[in-house]
Amino acid sequence: MAGERDEAVVVDSGEKRLNELGYKQELRREMTLFKTLAISFSTMTLFTGITPLYGSSLQYAGPASLVWGWVVVSFFTWFVGVAMAEICSSFPTTGSLYFWAAHLAGPVWGPLASWCCAWLEAIGLIAGIGTQAYAGSQVLQSIILLCTGNNTGGGYLAPRWLFLVMYLGLTLIWAVLNTFALEVIAFLDVISMWWQVIGGTVIVVMLPLVAKTTQPASYVFTHFETAPEVTGISSGAYAVILSFLVSQYSLYGYDAAAHLTEETKGADKNGPIAILSSIGIISVFGWAYILALTFSIQDFSYLYNPNNETAGAFVPAQILYDAFHGRYHNSTGAIVLLLVIWGSFFFGGLSITTSAARVVYALSRDRGIPFSSVWRRIHPRHKVPANAVWLCAAVCALLGLPILRLNVVFTAITSIATIGWVGGYAVPIFARMVMREEDFRPGPFYLGAASRPVCLVAFLWICYTCSVFLLPTVYPIKMDTFNYAPIALGVVIGLIMLWWVIDARKWFKGPVRNIDEHNNNGKV
Repeated sequence: MAGERDEAVVVDSGEKRLNELGYKQELRREMTLFKTLAISFSTMTLFTGITPLYGSSLQYAGPASLVWGWVVVSFFTWFVGVAMAEICSSFPTTGSLYFWAAHLAGPVWGPLASWCCAWLEAIGLIAGIGTQAYAGSQVLQSIILLCTGNNTGGGYLAPRWLFLVMYLGLTLIWAVLNTFALEVIAFLDVISMWWQVIGGTVIVVMLPLVAKTTQPASYVFTHFETAPEVTGISSGAYAVILSFLVSQYSLYGYDAAAHLTEETKGADKNGPIAILSSIGIISVFGWAYILALTFSIQDFSYLYNPNNETAGAFVPAQILYDAFHGRYHNSTGAIVLLLVIWGSFFFGGLSITTSAARVVYALSRDRGIPFSSVWRRIHPRHKVPANAVWLCAAVCALLGLPILRLNVVFTAITSIATIGWVGGYAVPIFARMVMREEDFRPGPFYLGAASRPVCLVAFLWICYTCSVFLLPTVYPIKMDTFNYAPIALGVVIGLIMLWWVIDARKWFKGPVRNIDEHNNNGKV
């Protein structure tokens, strides 16, 4: 009997650390390492970053810059991931980056640091839902076009209004699914992981085998070619910088594991493992996917021809079509593989919606959003932040409305998502780098003396990444080619900071403890 009583009061290591930080356990802690890894992997996704930006990045500087750009970006991404894993091990809380920033920056700067981090992360994640909805609709548009013939055979190319309907439909479905119990999301994300691993393997292996001809290795790994007549960019260095965007856009999202640490068993250990495992898997599979597409190119110039079978609108779809139609004289195989890719967008959007809602919930719990009492409510039955889910979906829907008029919606949403999401990483990493080591209470994953150098490289890389997503991507700059991200971000962040100066700094103190339990050793 005594043994049974002892077993009954065993507290999960992640929950114990959460209590020490001043929070009581409110969400169900039932996620295993594998399920947490699945959600993190699904948020990064194998196809959703590479597929929509592959064509433009290839056109900027040719295949060599695109292929080796992935390797370079992967290398620096490890610094960011390792820095975040150390912090996650010490602070296994929902809201993660926002909470980390507050405690690492200390009592003086903590409120401002957490305010900036939380809003950047919320902006990035909500815009991230939009990127998945837009690119998923783009893939679906190509599927419909090929299923009804093709662009040269009377196929149906979805007009703007139908494209917007698809965008809104995906957003709605993700919100509905996220309203159910977490077990449903975790189950779907496990499916997503296997979907991407198996589907990715099939595409990577099958595509070069099906293609009647493949490009030589010298072309894939060493060929450099700019297209100033199309992009307006004559500088080779500038073209290379822009060709890296596909990799920088694809290799983030691994913080999703940290958002779910209050729902993960042994989060102080399993959170960091999930973060680093996600980066490793995506780094390898992503490069293989890029190589498969690039080796399988049949005619580089034809990929961008508006009169080709996919209307020159979606380069990966044309590569798939050329491969299967060239071998089998039909597009069935291309359609099947596009469905696999579309599934990746679907699961990715679902996971990002999950993460976005957790950040909004955490910020609302600490009264950092207008009408916080509404957004922090937990569904009484499913124990998920349902109201926060629907707030994220509503804002995402508003972001998509300009689709009816503008051609640069995806460029703007992608830039906003990347700068907000990745920019949110910079705040806690910088705070960790400059804080006194004796004030940091390490978790099981601890870098020791290597922490500051790792954080410095990570911080500088994040600053560079955010900067390049503000650059013009096409010259000359016109209304229909202008990157609106700087203006959009400037207005939103300006209003948020104005709110801080005028009012929020007087009452916002960062994460608010909801249990009266303090850590007696003075460390956080």
